[in-house]
Formats: sequence, C-alpha cells, structure tokens
Amino acid sequence: MTQDVEMADQAPPSKSLSSADPSVLPHLKEIASLIETGAYAREVRRISRAVRLTMVLRKKLKASSLGAFLNFVLVPGSDVHSRLSSFLPKEDEHDMEVDSATSGTLASVKHSLPELEIYCYLLVLIFLIDQKKYDEAKACSSASIARLKTVNRRTVDVLASRLYFYYSLCYELTGDLAEIRGNLLSLHRIATLRRDELGQETLLNLLLRNYLHYNLYDHAEKLRSKAPHFEAHSNQQFCRYLFYLGKIRTIQLEYTDAKESLLQAARKAPQAALGFRVQCNKWAIIVRLLLGEIPERTVFMQKGMEKALRPYFELTNAVRIGDLELFKNVAEKFSSTFGSDRTNNLIVRLRHNVIRTGLRNISISYSRISLTDVAKKLRLDSPNPVADAESIVSKAIRDGAIDATLDHANGWMVSKETGDIYSTNEPQIAFNSRIAFCLNMHNEAVRALRFPPNSHKEKESAEKRRERQQQEQELAQHIAEEDDDDF
Repeated sequence: MTQDVEMADQAPPSKSLSSADPSVLPHLKEIASLIETGAYAREVRRISRAVRLTMVLRKKLKASSLGAFLNFVLVPGSDVHSRLSSFLPKEDEHDMEVDSATSGTLASVKHSLPELEIYCYLLVLIFLIDQKKYDEAKACSSASIARLKTVNRRTVDVLASRLYFYYSLCYELTGDLAEIRGNLLSLHRIATLRRDELGQETLLNLLLRNYLHYNLYDHAEKLRSKAPHFEAHSNQQFCRYLFYLGKIRTIQLEYTDAKESLLQAARKAPQAALGFRVQCNKWAIIVRLLLGEIPERTVFMQKGMEKALRPYFELTNAVRIGDLELFKNVAEKFSSTFGSDRTNNLIVRLRHNVIRTGLRNISISYSRISLTDVAKKLRLDSPNPVADAESIVSKAIRDGAIDATLDHANGWMVSKETGDIYSTNEPQIAFNSRIAFCLNMHNEAVRALRFPPNSHKEKESAEKRRERQQQEQELAQHIAEEDDDDF
C-alpha cells in the first residue's frame, strides 16, 4: 500500500512541497481522503484507520507540513483556518506565500466536512503537545471542544474521543485538572444523550482519573456506579476502566475484586503500553500482599519492568520473611517511589500482614514459646511489647491465621500439631478458584470474538435475491410464451 501511494504521489516537485516535509504531506492527504470517504459512506472503521495512521506519523509532524495541510483541506481566510494557523509557529514569509499560491493546484475543491475540520484540530493539538507548548494546546483544545458540541455525527465520535483525551491531558500537564471537571461532566451528559458510547467510555475514564488525581474516591465510585453500562468498544479504554476500578476497590478494602480488575487490566493491555502495565503490576502486587499472597518471582522479572518493580520486590521479600525491621527499612528507603506511585497508605496497611506472617512462621517453628520471645522475634518496638504480642497472637488465633492456643497464666503460645491439609476444604477451594478463572477467561474470549456485521442479514438478502431472480426469469419466460401465442 505504501509503495502504491508513493508512486501515485511522485508529482513534479513544487515549492510548497519543498517547504513542507515531503514524506508527511502526501500521507496526510491520503488520510484526509480516507476520512472524506468514511464520512460520505458513514463507515466509522475508515475514520478509526485514519486515526491509527496519524499516530504513526506523529513524530514526523512539522509546522510547515501542518500549514500546507491546512491550506489543502481548509479554505484560507476562514475562521477555522485562521484560528488553527495562529497556533502554529510562524514560518518564513516567502515560503508561506508560495504555499498559499500553490494550494489551489493541490486541491481544486476545498472540503467543508466537519470530520476534516475536527481532524485538523486534532493534528494541531497533537503537534502542540509534542512541542510542549501547553498554553497554546489548552486554547486549541478548548476551541475544539466548543466546536464538537455543535456537531452530532457518529462519524465524528472516534475523532471526538481522541480530542477529549488530549483536552484532559493538556490541563493535567499544567496542573489545572480541576478546572475542566464540570465541562467533562457536561460532555459526558451530551455523549449519553447522543448515544455516543465511545465518547461515554472515554469521558467516564477521564472523570475517574480526574477524581482519583485529587483522591476523591467516594465521588469516583458514585459516578462509576450510576454511569450507564454497555459493552466496551475500545480495548484501551476498557483497560483504563479496569485499572481505575481496581484502585477504587483497593481503597475500599475490597481486595479480591481489586486483584481481579488489576490483573485483568494488565493482561488485556497492549504490549507497547509498558508504563500502564507497570502501574497495574505495582498495584496488583500490593493487593496480593494485602490478601496474604506472595507474588511469584516471574512477576518481577517481566521484560522491561525489572528496575521499576525492584522496590516492590524488596517489599515482597520483607513481607514473605515476616521481618518487621526489614519492612521498615525498605519503606524508608523507597519512600519517594511509593509516594510518587501513591501507594504509601497501602504500605502502611501491610505492617499488620508482616507481623502476621512472622507470627505464622513462629507458630510453625515452635510448639510452645513465651510471649516475651514472640515480641523479641517480631521486633516490636512498643512501650509494652509483651501485651502487644499477646493481643496480636489472640487476634491471629481468632481470625484463623494460626492454629494455636494462648496460655494466659504462664504467658505461652502453644501451637497445635499440623494436620493433613488434604483432609480439609482448602484443596477444594483452590481448585474451585482455578476453574472459575478458566471459565471466566473462556467467556471473555467468546465475547471478544468478532463477526462480519449483519452476516445473517446478508445471507437472507442473498436468498431473497435468488428467489427474485428466479421469479423474474419465470415471468420473462411466461411473457415470451404469451408473445409467441399472439403471433
């Protein structure tokens, strides 16, 4: 495809193309024609393909090529053209004059499609963000959102979802994310009324991110629970939703649901989204530790994640051993990392798990041990360590973490003999959870299967077409026989 396009675009070199990047402008024109075809045919898949092709060209965009493309698509001197051109850096006057003079030869008819206009907003916005001109990007994104509110076409939904994302990103990069919360809520309401499900997905995730950025977990849960539910249209948006849901469930102490959501988000995320998968794995490791599980070493040795997950590996090692002093040292050593990941509060919760793990190891090693020795081995640094050790042991016995008894008179912890685990219900519970996981994965795979749209209708129409053709042939034969009879 690329070779054919290059052959078709090998026109005699002009001055306007020499000022722009010759490898980008022809591709932008091809994308514009693809959007135009999709808009007239009302095929959203063509618009989606145009957006994917644009992301490939993102690093090659330059002000000169964007200026030439705006002259090609938009009418020079129009409001949209003047507004978008004002965001681009000023080029040499001679080059700009040549571009405007030859733009008529590039496109004999200017397009006035809303899809192409929105696409121009998207291109300029991406360019400004990549150039780190965030103030201009904020102005451009606000103008694009104002234009989007006046357009109600399903072929614009894919472009609109990208504009929503970059609109929120601009304000997040400048630290003004709270300013657009009301606007995002109104956009979500508009998308719901227009039945724009892709826009609803994107805006719901942006609102959840907005709330979680300011630690408003209750607001995020209320919005999530009351927002309309439907089948996911974008895998990326569904992964983000699962990640935010996992974070909300973790803060609400619903660790089992949080673990399922976070692991599913990490599994469904694209391989290229390394940073997102790292964040999912960080939160999933903390949640598994809070559940009393120890993640496998392979989790920390995934390609490209070894360095990022190193603090969590040392934290897991401290929890596995049950060494409270080592746990404190690791928490202090990587406090800045845990602070930037916003997992400090969760690590404070892990202290109780570290103590319980150490107590479980003690109960396995000793059939009888004094509470004073328990306090020393757990390295409790409280004013009254023996009383704290007694409280910890009694709570662990009540919760079923250890199988032991407490002798208050002598100050001992007496462990019971370890029985046969296969005589209990634990193997059944483990097998049941594995079977449920496999069935879940199978059901998700079946739901993710894609079939040609309206395939059953096409089959019915083909049968009807054959019947109609047969009836026409019989009618024609009957008319011919009547004509012969007339003669």
